[in-house]
Amino acid sequence: MAKFGIGQAVPRTEDARLLTGRGRYTDDISLPGQTYGYVLRSPHAHAEIVSIDLEDARNAPGVLGIYTVEDLEAANIAPLPCNVPLVQRNGQPLVMPPRPALAKGRVRHVGDPVVFIVAETLDAARDASELVMIDYSELPAIADTVGALASNAPQVWEQAPGNLSFEWEKGDHAATEAGFAKAAKVVSIDLVNNRIVPNSMEGRACLASIDDTDRYVLYVSSQGVHGLRTQLATQIFNEPEEKFHVLTTDVGGGFGMKIFMYPEYVLSLFAARKLNRPVKWTSERGEAFLSDDHGRDNVSHADLALDADGRFLALRVSTVANLGAYLSNFGPYIPTDAGTAMLAGVYTTPAIHVLVKGVFTNTNPVDAYRGAGRPEAAYLLERLVDAAARELGMHPGELRRRNFIPPEAMPFNTALGLTYDTGEFARNMDDALELSGWTSFEQRRAEARSRRKLRGIGLATYIEACSGGGPEQATIQMSGAGKVTVLIGSQSNGQGHETAYTQIVSDRLGIPAEDIEIVQGDSARISFGSGTGGSRSIPVGGAALSDTAERVIEKARAKAAELLEAAAVDIGFEDGTFTIVGTDRKVTIQDVAKASAPADGGFAFDEEARWTPPAATFPNGCHVCELEIDEDTGGIEFVRYTVVDDFGKVLNPMMLAGQVHGGVGQGIGQAVYEECVYDPDSGQLLTGSFMDYCMPRANNIPFVQFKLNEVPSTTNALGMKGAGEAGAIGAPPAVINAVVDALSVYGVRHVDMPATPQKIWRLIQEHRPAIAAE
Repeated sequence: MAKFGIGQAVPRTEDARLLTGRGRYTDDISLPGQTYGYVLRSPHAHAEIVSIDLEDARNAPGVLGIYTVEDLEAANIAPLPCNVPLVQRNGQPLVMPPRPALAKGRVRHVGDPVVFIVAETLDAARDASELVMIDYSELPAIADTVGALASNAPQVWEQAPGNLSFEWEKGDHAATEAGFAKAAKVVSIDLVNNRIVPNSMEGRACLASIDDTDRYVLYVSSQGVHGLRTQLATQIFNEPEEKFHVLTTDVGGGFGMKIFMYPEYVLSLFAARKLNRPVKWTSERGEAFLSDDHGRDNVSHADLALDADGRFLALRVSTVANLGAYLSNFGPYIPTDAGTAMLAGVYTTPAIHVLVKGVFTNTNPVDAYRGAGRPEAAYLLERLVDAAARELGMHPGELRRRNFIPPEAMPFNTALGLTYDTGEFARNMDDALELSGWTSFEQRRAEARSRRKLRGIGLATYIEACSGGGPEQATIQMSGAGKVTVLIGSQSNGQGHETAYTQIVSDRLGIPAEDIEIVQGDSARISFGSGTGGSRSIPVGGAALSDTAERVIEKARAKAAELLEAAAVDIGFEDGTFTIVGTDRKVTIQDVAKASAPADGGFAFDEEARWTPPAATFPNGCHVCELEIDEDTGGIEFVRYTVVDDFGKVLNPMMLAGQVHGGVGQGIGQAVYEECVYDPDSGQLLTGSFMDYCMPRANNIPFVQFKLNEVPSTTNALGMKGAGEAGAIGAPPAVINAVVDALSVYGVRHVDMPATPQKIWRLIQEHRPAIAAE
């Protein structure tokens, strides 16, 4: 048997199926008698709904049903929940207005769902939507993040005066102020973390039906079926969980956005019950821009206090976080508990205080996007540290080195309450500086200058907390033929879970990969699951799977002892074979399974384990970006990109590199290309298609020089740290630090993301007269 275990760079087993068009995505599924749903959305950012006339639409050809919020209320369908019990700094709960699946009385953002139409065909539903007559009375709208707090700003919700959902703090205010009082130098920065549209390759979709047992059945493109089932049952429909069967097949990207409950899922299930026919809804790309939860959108001010030797004394951060018009499932958690603790970074800063204000605006809701708060924290901190190095005239690596947490200080308690178990931060940076050719950079800068190009280099370190939280469960079922089926509650969105879990089982049980099947995304077949998010599927789900494999081995050991006529304590196990220790007598685990299988054809072994991480894992690393800027156009070309990461023990180096490359691509996208823009007066989305919203292409992303430093995690048996989000965390500050370095010849000290050619060109033109005068 060829080795297919932990640490092997094996190709992904699912790729042949996916690349040859044999994947099965939600929209590929059809059911007999299927109908089609269409959502009629608000064209206004803020307006009263004066009246809705559905008569002509109801009589349109092919229309089966048209529903408004009154229909949902009559059926006791509850609003979509926000599951974040956030407590404000004053001890009061956050302001949490209701979010019905269809707008009630007022629309609060462009794209707010108002009417749901179901017809025999999608074209019929669309045609009927044009016959729906809605009388709106427009209201003033607010789309600006900081502007939402202005005294004269339009109010999104009456129950949220000043558009404030919460004011939240973390850290030690007194100790932080004491640190600033004795500072020799204070460095400040103001920055924007721009709003992003997730833009997964496969859009959201669902197919709802009622089965022969009167259960609700929902096929949905998601990041985990069990959480959605619980929300639908206990929080929205108020029916037992066993009445809901949620399934997810192949998923073409999620990035956090597909974790959440959305109105369309509720509407499709409701209509399927009313009509007793399946209802399919599939998002169009323009619809996705309006209705998929967005990411980021923070505005921050930060101050760093340093002593005379450049050591950090205290950090003070104030952030305004845009939540959109409604609170998504976890929206308030992202700018608060999810990311704020990571503002300590990889540094020994003894005192930190953070204040976050969450505001409502007339924009689409905001929630987790790849990294979920940790990219925002790393960007702020690493831009601030770089600005401090520049003001002190110090090498950016040297300032970081003076403040790194040393390996011998581990485990280290940060000022924001986390305990890092492992990390060798200086080693990561030193390796990145060497691999990037930092010492010879000035020669490359001079050569570029001769071509009228501005060359810059930027450094950023990062650390994130991931793979913690709730438990994950895995089941291994082994047949008499030696075939293994794995049932696990995570959900692949393209990361390669089938391969990863197969490697763990193959490594632990010594079973050939071709004899292992991975099953995800079925709430009836899989009894429990926490889903995919926070880079937890392998460190948490993999740990549960490893524990389950050990249970199978112990069950099989007893049968092997019987077959070998020896005591179980004398039986060893390695590479799929049980051996009487000290002899050559042996039997394979698959032979043991054959001997253990019941006569009725049931499973020889059927074991289950649930594993709860005792703490998070803390992947960390260093990015170095080198780029050139064309002075005449402001255009950027990436010429070199280096990443050194510590993900603990590595399961599959090939897949890991792919995750990092993809994350770097998304980080570069935010840094220089992507920006979701609303018109400040009307609240209309100005970047509602790929004609206006710039996505990075393959030729925009540089080759990534990649190195791993394996420092095993101590918080899980596999020694692994999460890796799915890391590239998107380290890239934005590294890129912007490089842009600022390139423009430093003009005295530029900061550029907000995205650093577009237009923005850079204007900065050059603004600073050229000052440079010429000197």
